[in-house]
Amino acid sequence: MDGPNRGSVTRSLRLDQQRDDWQVATEVAVEIDVNGQPVTVTMATPADVEELAVGLAYTEGVVTAVAGVTSVNVKETLEGVVADLTVAESAINQQARRARLLEGRSGCGLCGVDTLSAAMRRPSVVAPQTVAGPIADAALRKAFDALPDHQPLNQRTHSVHAAAWCDLEGQILCVREDVGRHNALDKLVGWALLSQAPQGPGFVLLSSRLSFELVCKAAALGASLLAAVSAPTALALEMAETANLPLACLGPGGAIARF
Repeated sequence: MDGPNRGSVTRSLRLDQQRDDWQVATEVAVEIDVNGQPVTVTMATPADVEELAVGLAYTEGVVTAVAGVTSVNVKETLEGVVADLTVAESAINQQARRARLLEGRSGCGLCGVDTLSAAMRRPSVVAPQTVAGPIADAALRKAFDALPDHQPLNQRTHSVHAAAWCDLEGQILCVREDVGRHNALDKLVGWALLSQAPQGPGFVLLSSRLSFELVCKAAALGASLLAAVSAPTALALEMAETANLPLACLGPGGAIARF
């Protein structure tokens, strides 16, 4: 199942608009449907839309098992992009599906929920893959240093976030970019689910601040650690403790800070 930048939409999407020597990232409305019924609309970069749809539906608990997704149809419309997931009814959480029936914006992970209980849900703890000990500072630093070279869209636009999957030695295996930090991570989750990767333990690296919603999404992926360039919030720390998910960020002077 290929994403829209691989030929699965009706026509090619132009990701950027040229302005002199600076390109501007495109942000479009992406509607995510399950069995033809709308679940949510998010503002996103129109690349890897299939992965975004699967990842968001999974991390938000709408789809409980990716094996239940039999197809993803992505098409471009005049208003934006629609990604329709065909999912076995047994793999759909109807309560979570109803909770997302609102608009979502690129900068907000809570848009699209209509109750406090939905907004403040606890992470569905997925046991992180076993590692022999803490991931070494050298591995984290290696990944932090390498991340900019794995962000081709951000190099052209200076305006998009990235989410990366790294192995335990800090080698970056996959990166997804989006104007929305939550979307970038959902795309990474979708990549992992659709490609049946990662194979073996690893950690997630984010170019953004470390908020509690991102902790929940990384926990759903089974990451052994979640690292970001900015420090976590108090609520992110609480959620990470609940999920048994270690956190790390770049501290003062570029030191590795752990939580």
